[in-house]
Amino acid sequence: LLLDDIQLPRCTFSFAIYYSGIPMLTNRMLLFLLIPVMLNPMAECRYTEESENRSMSLKLARPTLEYAEQVMQYRQEMLDNNDSFDGCAGLEDVSLFSEWIDFENRLKKAYGEGYVPSEVFLGVREEDGKVVGIIDYRHPLTPFLLKYGGNVGYSILPSERRKGYAGEMLRLLLPVCRESGEERILLTCDGDNEASRRTITKNGGILENEVADDAGLSSCGVIQRYWITL
Repeated sequence: LLLDDIQLPRCTFSFAIYYSGIPMLTNRMLLFLLIPVMLNPMAECRYTEESENRSMSLKLARPTLEYAEQVMQYRQEMLDNNDSFDGCAGLEDVSLFSEWIDFENRLKKAYGEGYVPSEVFLGVREEDGKVVGIIDYRHPLTPFLLKYGGNVGYSILPSERRKGYAGEMLRLLLPVCRESGEERILLTCDGDNEASRRTITKNGGILENEVADDAGLSSCGVIQRYWITL
């Protein structure tokens, strides 16, 4: 038994070759198998990556007492990382979970006439029940949201980023928006935020325009506005 591990970008392929009197035939077969992989190494990564995604699949859950401790831990990690609480419905402004989930009364006081109803969901990893993100859906659009904020905001726990969770949370939210009667929704991001741009376009976002950030929300002074047709 000869076991050869051939390292390619992001993948490892193992081949068990039995020499049973026809080594030349076996080697030719091995070369035949390797050619398409060498030409397109990512083609053979699909099963591994899809399996990993399945093992870390998400669900959207309403905030309940079941998640109270995790939500407040989420808040602390975001504060420690000096992060923006996008999509968190003012989580940074409270010290208790019970304060946070009183969304309507609290946010009406905070925003006054600019308040719009907001549906808040937790991105929960099904494998272990961990809250990895928070996303909210705001409707209808006020003039401010139409220009700068959009219908949807979201954030991912700093320790859980670069795993595709933002895109998955947005994908799961789209049916909720559709059931609310929306035909399309608006999402915005900083002009220099490549990760958010990819999250939005992956879910069908089409760039309408860029606007100057007169509200001081972005780091680069430019906000991109994307529409997703439902």
